[in-house]
Amino acid sequence: MSEISSYEANIIFEALQKRFPDAHCELEFRTPFELLIATILSAQCTDERVNLVTVSLFAETNTPEEILALGQIELENRIRSLGLYHNKAKNILAACRVIVEDFAGLVPNDIDSLRKLPGVGRKTANVVASNAFGIPALAVDTHVFRVAHRLGIANGKTPEKVEEELLRIFPRERWTQVHHLLIFHGRRICVARKPNCEECPLTVVCKMYQALKS
Repeated sequence: MSEISSYEANIIFEALQKRFPDAHCELEFRTPFELLIATILSAQCTDERVNLVTVSLFAETNTPEEILALGQIELENRIRSLGLYHNKAKNILAACRVIVEDFAGLVPNDIDSLRKLPGVGRKTANVVASNAFGIPALAVDTHVFRVAHRLGIANGKTPEKVEEELLRIFPRERWTQVHHLLIFHGRRICVARKPNCEECPLTVVCKMYQALKS
């Protein structure tokens, strides 16, 4: 697959921006720390379910020190409904310790430092950096990965490779919004099992749609 042109990339961006003018991070948060915790909790879980848990969790504990005071068992009990609660609690507590010990209790505001936190991979670091600190970044989750492949704007076999491809074709100032737009499109139209192509504003440039119609 040859890389798409900046003209085609602009068509995709403008069409999605028109369809989803309110595209944004759907995890609810008030501080960088809350977003960090919510993003860790969102692994293999919907944002809606995470928000149901964090609204009560953050009402009582929304600093690294307060989370650490809960301990493993109590934190597990509070996030149990989200699944993978044991490992999530373990990673959250470990990340909180590093934040307190190495970053004076504040979530670091650069991607490299964020990735040093336990349980924080490239996707989580990009989400926090872009949404909490306004740093241009393009996190690749399952929706972004799927939609990018279907549209034909990326063919990388890993999220990292897809991210590299997307960063090349979209200008830096659009990276964060491209992330939100592709997620909104993937959750609402280009869904995993049965994409609603009849409602899609991108059929004229979508490689998968063109292949199906040929």
